[in-house]
Formats: sequence, C-alpha cells, structure tokens
Amino acid sequence: MTIHFEDFVLDPERRELRRMETLVALEPQVFDLLLYLVRNRERVVTRDNLLDAVWNGRVVSESTLTSRINAARRAVNDNGEEQRLIRTIARKGVRFVGDVTELSSAATPAAPAQPSNAPPTALPLPDRPAIAVLPFTNMSGEVEQDYFSDGISEDIITALSKLRWFFVIARNSSFIYKGRPVHLRQVAEELGVRYVVEGGVRKDGDRVRITAQLNDVATGSHLWAERYDRELADVFAVQDEITEAIVAAIEPQLYAAESFRAQRKPPDSLDAWDLVMRALSHYWRVTRQDHVVAQALLEKAIALDPNYGKALGLLGTSYMFTAHMGWMEMATAIPLAERAARAAIRADDEDAWAHNALGHVHLFARRFEDSLAEFETALRLNPNFALAQGYYGLALGYCGRWQDADEAARRAIRLSPRDPYAPVYFGIAAFARFLGSDYAEAIRLAQESLRQRSDFVGGHRVLVAAAGMAGQTETARVALKELHRTQPNVSLTWIAEFMPIKLASDREHYLEGFRRAGLT
Repeated sequence: MTIHFEDFVLDPERRELRRMETLVALEPQVFDLLLYLVRNRERVVTRDNLLDAVWNGRVVSESTLTSRINAARRAVNDNGEEQRLIRTIARKGVRFVGDVTELSSAATPAAPAQPSNAPPTALPLPDRPAIAVLPFTNMSGEVEQDYFSDGISEDIITALSKLRWFFVIARNSSFIYKGRPVHLRQVAEELGVRYVVEGGVRKDGDRVRITAQLNDVATGSHLWAERYDRELADVFAVQDEITEAIVAAIEPQLYAAESFRAQRKPPDSLDAWDLVMRALSHYWRVTRQDHVVAQALLEKAIALDPNYGKALGLLGTSYMFTAHMGWMEMATAIPLAERAARAAIRADDEDAWAHNALGHVHLFARRFEDSLAEFETALRLNPNFALAQGYYGLALGYCGRWQDADEAARRAIRLSPRDPYAPVYFGIAAFARFLGSDYAEAIRLAQESLRQRSDFVGGHRVLVAAAGMAGQTETARVALKELHRTQPNVSLTWIAEFMPIKLASDREHYLEGFRRAGLT
C-alpha cells in the first residue's frame, strides 16, 4: 500500500518518500512522524501521541519534537508559515490536512479529484523577453526571516513588471518553487520563460547581503551575477541596482534608450515595509482568516507611514476581495476600501495596486466606466499585473462584454500559469462563458476552478448557475450544497443586491440559473 498526496508518494514498506521520481532523504524518526501524521489525518495528534508512536513513550525535549515536525514539513515542501500540509492546532497538537489517496502497489491511480501534479507541458515563449524571478533564498538560518527575502524578490518582480518590453511571470507562479530543488530548465519550461533570476539574502543585524544571478536557460549560461553588501536602510537602492543590472544584461540596447530606475516611492519607515511584506505572505493564501491577518498588518504599516501607497492599495484590494467572497458586509467594505484606495493614489499615483484597488471600489459601487478606466490604468503602469488583468476581466463581464472578459481572464492565467489565484481567474472565465450561454464551457471552467481550490466561492456560484441552466439537475444540486457550505448567506436577494451586474438581462439570466438549481 502506497500513500499519495500532491506529487508525493509515501511507501511504508520500503520506508521511502518520493516526489515524482526523486527520492527525498529522511531521517528514520522524521519518516515515522510523517507516516503517523498521514495515517491519523482524521484527527489532531497530540504531543503525547507522537511521543508514544515515534519515541516509544520516551520523553524528549520540546525543541527536539519541534525540529522533527519542521523536518517533516521541509520534506514535503511545507513550512511553519504556510502550513499547507502539516498544520499546528494551537494548544492541541498537529494534523496532516492534505488530500490523501491510498493505493495498492499494483494499482493504477484513477483520475484524481484534486489538481494533477504531472509535469506541465512546456509553454511556448511569448513575443517579448520572458523572465521569472525565483524566490530569493533566506540564508540567515532564521525561518522567521523568510518574509524578508520574499519581499526582496517581490520588489524586483514589481520593478521589472513596469518595463513593458518584458513578459514577467507573476509572483505567485514563480514562488511555487520556493524551497524546492528544481532544475532551471524545468522552471523555464513550466513557466514559459527564457531567463531566470535567482539569488539569496543574508540579513544580519543592521546589514544585509544580497546576491543575484541572471541565467539564460536556453544556452545554460550565466549572463550576470553580483553581490551587494549594504546597510539595511539601503535595501531599496540595492533593489534598484539589481533591477537595472538585470535589464541591462538582457536588452542592452533598450537600457541605452531609457532609464530603468523603478518608478516607486519606498516607505519612509523600514518597519512599515516589513509589515507590508508580512501582509503579502498572508494575502496570497486566499483564505478568509489570512485576509483578516493581512488587513491588521497593513493597518499597522499605514499607522507608521500614512503615505505608503502600496500598503494602502493592498488594503483597499483586500477589503473588496473579502466582500466579494461574502466574508465581509459590502456596505462596510466599500467606504473603507475607497478611503484606502484614494489615499494610495494621492501618495503615489504611479502605483498599480492603488488603481487596482480603486477599480474594485468603482465596480462594486456600480461606477462601471470608472472601474474599467482604473483597471486599464493599473495595467498601463504594470502590464504584467496578473491580479489586475483578472479583475479587469471580471469588470468587463459585469459590464456585459463577455468575450472581452474571457480574453482578459485567460491572459491573467497565462501571465501567472501556476498561481494560488488561478482558481479566481478560471471562475471569471467561467462567468464570462455563462453570460455567452456557453454552459458546457462555463461548467468545465468552474470545475477546473474548484479542482484547484475547492473552497473558492466564485467557482461554486458559476457552477450552480451554469448547471441549472444546462438542466444538469444532479450537478446543480451538489454544487448548490457546496455553495451553501462555503457561503452560508448566499440567496437570490444577495446575488441581485451585491453582484454588480450592469445589464438587467444579464442579471436575470444569472438569477434564473440559480432558481433552476433550487436557490431561494
């Protein structure tokens, strides 16, 4: 019997853990701990349970137990921040929360209900120089400093994205390789790029050392490498230097034509920057609780630096996302988000996050043309901003332009092909196809959205309506049950009141799908 989860196979008989075909080295105690957690995944495992099962009742220190749990997380590409597979339950214990399939050695797995982890087909290169920035490695040895090295990588991605002659892979796709020993050619094929940037950050007291290297994957050559030792206060200047050097190495003729210094305003306080980096790590997890944490961190950052444009823009975007998901009252979210978005634009009107936030506000306040204009401004400032591209598609769909909406959502997926927000983009594309009465494709796209993220409310909504209109009674019944689970307050009244569908005919069309599915 082998145990399968994500792209891992745990073999108790051979005492092996493999990722795809690669053997993962594990100490015996770590293997036993991981196996015990997986086999007892239906319950929270206490400290005493682990001591009995792994150490045969022998008492060990808390630090030893913690180090073995952390080692198990590293083995399955998890960590204490993300807790994607091994989750700590405060004051109770730990639990394995991944989706597991158990198979006999001779069995062939059936098509999984969860996302396939087979290596993706290589993506074609776009017509512009395509680049991915991998998450810089935290060299400090302190796990709690991961957010700092992640923040360096994110700022470089943002700065490169403002340069329109580049096709820059969004943060969420490049960050899936964090902590994974992966060949650069595999990264390039999976993301559809030619150039890959990698590096490391060592933070020590008030000083920081940043190393970076640019690789041409097609030739296997290193185009450029550099090391920067700076006082921590100079971190923004270091990022600008790195960005300029990367651009110069890829397209020297363009470097001669324009200045490459990133057009952004660093916050007055490094403490505020720290808080925003921490907030981003929660924001990208796309859960209700993580957005609550992100908002609290952003409010602290803004209290320290009231003119921090990115913090304000991100806060406004988060408010509107939580309201759209039904996690927050729309009447509460809109004024909070609008105040943050307008403050962000006053602080830095060249910040794409600021215009993205205001685009959300205008959309749900039913100021449709203003919404489209703000999303278009965000994309002019940062053409590779996948999140703005996806929500531009949503705004187009709500305005009745379903073909344009479908194209925008698919561009978002191409910009960030392996993204925690990809289920959102698939949901937006599904809604567009629904408006075009292509119910079969709407169902397929909605199911793809939910295959990637089973708790995504938007995917459930479209699946219910499309199945209702298509007369797929059983699919609609099951989908409606799941929708009630993920959004208990959903109703025909809620949809009519809070989903900003511009055309009365489109709104009635959507409501009719829900009625046929049984929503009241």
